Amino acid sequence: MKPMNFHMQEDLVCINYGYKPSNLHRWGPGVRDVYALHYIISGKGCLETNDTIYTIKTGESFLICPQMEVFYYPDPGDPWEYIWIEFKGEEALRLLRMTQLSPHNPVTSASNVNLEPLFRIEESTGMQQFEKERANARLHLLLSYYIENYPRTNNTIKTDYVTLAKECIENNYWKENLTVSDIVDYVKIDRTYLFRRFKEATGMSISGYLTAYRIQRACVLLETYGLSIKSIACSVGYKDQLYFSRVFKKVTTLSPSEYAKKHTDKREKEL
Repeated sequence: MKPMNFHMQEDLVCINYGYKPSNLHRWGPGVRDVYALHYIISGKGCLETNDTIYTIKTGESFLICPQMEVFYYPDPGDPWEYIWIEFKGEEALRLLRMTQLSPHNPVTSASNVNLEPLFRIEESTGMQQFEKERANARLHLLLSYYIENYPRTNNTIKTDYVTLAKECIENNYWKENLTVSDIVDYVKIDRTYLFRRFKEATGMSISGYLTAYRIQRACVLLETYGLSIKSIACSVGYKDQLYFSRVFKKVTTLSPSEYAKKHTDKREKEL
């Protein structure tokens, strides 16, 4: 089966956090491999990236994205004081895409909401798993405020209808009664417009994408869990095992049992 570029959501993970008092510390030029969101508590400074110099003041924020070359430094006469948090994960990308922040628009204006307390997650972090999960939850809360206060413009949001349709499929593919109409209702946009946008973006119809995603998930189950064909069919939204097997073979050119045997033999050879 030809590999499909499906969205497989990873966790939003808080990596680090910190506070920088007012001084002349500067960083760069350099790149990071994680996201780093900064909030200016007082003072001002500059961010240089993409051949642009941004002056950033109290109450404003700036975002460093992975592999984005940056150089940032305080204003000598009024050096900034800021708080920051580092994070990673595809969920981070999904949330940030709902905001105005991006590599080409890394700075926000000041908000009426004081975001500083949301950055202070010290009491939530530690080595124990429950503390890590608590920090990740507070990070999610922080980003929700950026979505609320710095939402993407209507013109940009239009490009997310395809993503919404994919999310509906990828979160509900296991439901036998999931229909294209359900997906259209979830996205809340004109049916014909969504069909056209989805086809342009993926090269597939919505029903075709749903089928392909179900079979892709079935392949993962066949390769990994040793479940019965009936159980796998049910797990990916097919009540009828025989119908599932016909669809599976049409997509992959192998029956489910042939596919499972092929990967079992492959694993045994690798041992």
